[in-house]
Amino acid sequence: MNRLTQSALCAAALLTACGTGKTDTANPFFTEWDTPFGVPPFEQILPEHYIPAFREGMAREKAEIDVIVNNLDAPTFENTILAYDNSGRFLDRVASVFGCLAGTDMTPELEQIQSEISPELTRHGSDISLDPQLFARVKTVYEGRDTLCADSLQRRLTEKIYRNFVRSGAELSAEDQAELRKADQQLSMLSIRFGRNLREDNGAFVLLIDNRDDLKGLPQNVVDAAAQEASNRNEAGKWTFTLDKSSLIPFLQYADNRALREKLYKGYLTRCNHDDGRDNKQILDSIANLRLKRANLLGYPTHAAYVLERQTAKTPEAVYALLDELWRPALERAKSELAEMRAIKLAETGDSSFASWDWWYYAERLRKAKYDLDEDGLRPYFALDSVRNGVFTLANKLYGITFRELTDIPKYNPENRVFEAIDSDGTTSLGLLYLDFHPRAGKRVGAWCTTFRSQSYDSAGTRVAPVVSIVTNFSKPTADAPALLTLDETATFFHEFGHGLHQLFSMVPYRGLKGVERDFVELPSQVMENWAVRPEMLALYARHYKTGEPIPAELAEKIARSGLFNQGFATVEYLGASVLDMDYHTRTEGVPIDANDFEAASMERLGMILQIEPRYKSTYFQHVFSGGYSAGYYSYIWAEVLDADAFDAYVQSGDLFNPEIAARFRTMLSRGGTADGNVLYRDFRGAEPSKEPLLRRRGLASSPTSGTTGE
Repeated sequence: MNRLTQSALCAAALLTACGTGKTDTANPFFTEWDTPFGVPPFEQILPEHYIPAFREGMAREKAEIDVIVNNLDAPTFENTILAYDNSGRFLDRVASVFGCLAGTDMTPELEQIQSEISPELTRHGSDISLDPQLFARVKTVYEGRDTLCADSLQRRLTEKIYRNFVRSGAELSAEDQAELRKADQQLSMLSIRFGRNLREDNGAFVLLIDNRDDLKGLPQNVVDAAAQEASNRNEAGKWTFTLDKSSLIPFLQYADNRALREKLYKGYLTRCNHDDGRDNKQILDSIANLRLKRANLLGYPTHAAYVLERQTAKTPEAVYALLDELWRPALERAKSELAEMRAIKLAETGDSSFASWDWWYYAERLRKAKYDLDEDGLRPYFALDSVRNGVFTLANKLYGITFRELTDIPKYNPENRVFEAIDSDGTTSLGLLYLDFHPRAGKRVGAWCTTFRSQSYDSAGTRVAPVVSIVTNFSKPTADAPALLTLDETATFFHEFGHGLHQLFSMVPYRGLKGVERDFVELPSQVMENWAVRPEMLALYARHYKTGEPIPAELAEKIARSGLFNQGFATVEYLGASVLDMDYHTRTEGVPIDANDFEAASMERLGMILQIEPRYKSTYFQHVFSGGYSAGYYSYIWAEVLDADAFDAYVQSGDLFNPEIAARFRTMLSRGGTADGNVLYRDFRGAEPSKEPLLRRRGLASSPTSGTTGE
């Protein structure tokens, strides 16, 4: 279970007494944070503060659990379930800060701290989840929940906590619990090593160009960014391309030099797959087999069965059914896209051979030919500040909220920008939003949303507003231009902002009910992408960074008409990764895995064409082996069924900013995990979700209809 949670067992004045008695006022974690909005005093927190604070947090939480266990009164919701739900306030604060900075600004010192403290945290979590006396009290309340719980929310919290204990091994024999502890310790360290290897290997590869002829085809802004990157690396007068998506994808799209496209893409595809100190093959083998062993100990045939029991999908069979349903039409569409691109290549070169590193290049040529649309030519209309204004404008039109920038507030990195979200009444603060946009050394790849403080209620019943952070790796500004985003980066911003709104709108009374199912959590984010390039929305925010002129209506219409472009490829590469994840985690025998052979066999069974690679190959599949999405990468497409259906409600209403629908959607977001995701969605929509909007959006329906996004 390894909960790093908050505590209400000890009032603020008694926190020290409940722990070790430490009152190290030189350590910011041991003091009250007298900062605006109570944000962490980042500039005061030093690496040497973390270990003492983590250990104090564990001591305090143990003391809080002891109070529950040693209570001589009969177990009740208040003295057992609520007390447990509220435990670990101090530890949660430390872990939240450290976890966020480990993702954005990792250093050798933080890596050492992570390696040292992770086994202790895992052991601490196991000590709690496997405490027989604590579980006995929880079980007593669970079995008497119909009389001991005052309402449905108390019953749901009790049931959830009880099931978490059972799923963490509380009912196992002492011998099996020892095995479970050992597996959890190993998994914790292996996950850290996997992520560390990927971060290091991703930064180790660069494509350094010193011949200007090798830049042919590349837009000037891409060349300028590469020159700036080279200069930053003390290679002035040259051009450097990295494996960060903001550098990689433009090169694959526009570089005429096919050999260099191949070199860069293979550098990306072979990350952590070089049989060296950063190789992840043995690590993922160990992770997959330990997960299977753990699932078997807990009575499940596979890790996927264990994971999916608590998701809206429920079973591996249901996941495979959805993936299979989408695979055939997606593959057929991808093959038709490939045929069109082969024809262009044959006409231009006399050679129809086609490799995976050709796809982005000829897809861009095809986009221009079919839609007269040059994606790089769009970037001047998507300056980062304009896109940020766009997501804020959308939030205002849907929900009436506004954002006010704060400058005099602690930041964890000088690149941060911080905004206060203010509700429609103009006075109520919903929370803070940190924005962290660009790649840098020590920052992991990808984009994500996290919290330094999640929403809660204090002892007086007052809502404590969350402190949310959105982290991305967008294209950097150059000496001559601000950061200009691609359409994909623009969609990513809208996506992560949706996660942020989910946190900012949260109004959940119990901490244990805030989380939603993994295959539901992407609904609030993915639904926001629907608005990003709709003509009605583009008119509100897409402005040329030099002239301030709005994007021409005809260009916005071209973007809309191209909405189905390359959807075969996008769907196939995603489904390939989703199936690979499921194949790893539906194994029933714990035998050694050769990652390359396993992956090849998985893709062959699926029928993957050679010109498309799965979105994530095994050795850098961070979502699955280091990021919490094991047997869960499918969740993006599962949630897309919901988000496409949800957005269709706006489309069918004739108002993309329909306030009534938005109000219902916000209510759903505010409820967190107080009900099953399927129930939350039905309450919002008034019906079961339909797959048709998703099929139309991706061009996979037999007869696409107008009115959906991109059509």
